[in-house]
Amino acid sequence: MVFTPRTAIVTGSDSGIGKATAVALAAAGMDVGITWHTDEAGAKDTAEEVRAQGRKSFTARLDTTDLPGCGEAIDQLAAELGGLDVFVNNSGTGDGKPFLDLDFATWKQTLDTNLNGAFVCLQHAAKIMVDAGREGRLIAVTSVHETQPRVGSAAYTASKHGLGGLMKVMALELGQYGITVNSVAPGEIATPMTDQTDEDPHQASRPGIPLGRPGDAREIAAVVAFLASPAASYVTGASWPVDGGMLQMGPQGGSHIVSTDWLEA
Repeated sequence: MVFTPRTAIVTGSDSGIGKATAVALAAAGMDVGITWHTDEAGAKDTAEEVRAQGRKSFTARLDTTDLPGCGEAIDQLAAELGGLDVFVNNSGTGDGKPFLDLDFATWKQTLDTNLNGAFVCLQHAAKIMVDAGREGRLIAVTSVHETQPRVGSAAYTASKHGLGGLMKVMALELGQYGITVNSVAPGEIATPMTDQTDEDPHQASRPGIPLGRPGDAREIAAVVAFLASPAASYVTGASWPVDGGMLQMGPQGGSHIVSTDWLEA
């Protein structure tokens, strides 16, 4: 039988990439559990968009720095959904502090949000899938900085490197249960996290990105939806950059480059 996902949870789906992903999975025929940290109104808006696709939606507050208690929100949503076929770990934060200025409290909050909390939530989701005895999809939204460092992002880069490595180990260990594990690594995406809530990425200029603009959250969601689909049944342990070619510019590429001089031979 072909695996056909019917239920999904997307963390941090009150806005940005998470919201776009929840709506994309609903359009693909899934009921969706939505989590929020501070923006309950945003989560309710996402839920309404999911329901507009004719699917069920449930919401829960999730604080990934609440360790290890944050996994309870995943258990709750899976119970309300009646199962869990797809889990998308999207919750994350950044701090932008250089290494010498980085205080331990900020380091810990970033690592707890992006890596330790992700571990707890992914493990809860995986156990639900294994106990159900059927296939599943685990997907993490990481970053291009999963593989490349960036000046001024010591904690963020460390957390995304760690999450990318965790996903690869999970792919090795969970394949025996028919569970695929993959990452999606966005570049600069126009979202609230990058202070571009209302910006049309197609109208913005980014000379340091080969495609010349930031990405749209829906462009990330489309790749997540593919990895969650039956069409991706033989894809696991992979990290999919969705970055307009940013990684080809090297670790300091992207928004720091303000001209197209690099294009000249």
